[in-house]
Amino acid sequence: MTEGPLISVVDDDVSVRDSLPSLLRQCGYSARAFSSAEQFLASDCIENTRGLILDVGMPGMSGPELQLELKRRASGIPIIFITAQSDVTLGPRLLSTGAAGFLLKPFSESALLDALDTAVGSN
Repeated sequence: MTEGPLISVVDDDVSVRDSLPSLLRQCGYSARAFSSAEQFLASDCIENTRGLILDVGMPGMSGPELQLELKRRASGIPIIFITAQSDVTLGPRLLSTGAAGFLLKPFSESALLDALDTAVGSN
């Protein structure tokens, strides 16, 4: 079976890192999970990543800070931000800085897959 596009998941929550890659693989994507932005940046996956599911608030480098670093590196990886923060201005702010999507935790599988299909399709 051919592997689909690589989707990287960066989240400090172990339950997210365990569950999302499994879901993504069931839906035909390849998936890798990272516990921090720094771990993702140190990996050999950046060049092959076709979509990034990224937590907003993490210890160390935050999701928005990783987004800025990827822009600095001229990476065109579409980013879907996920967060449990209920700040109503956060989603519009992240979308205005180029995020491909924004989802509040807990989100449905279908909402995530719709956002991912849109993001990866535009890449």
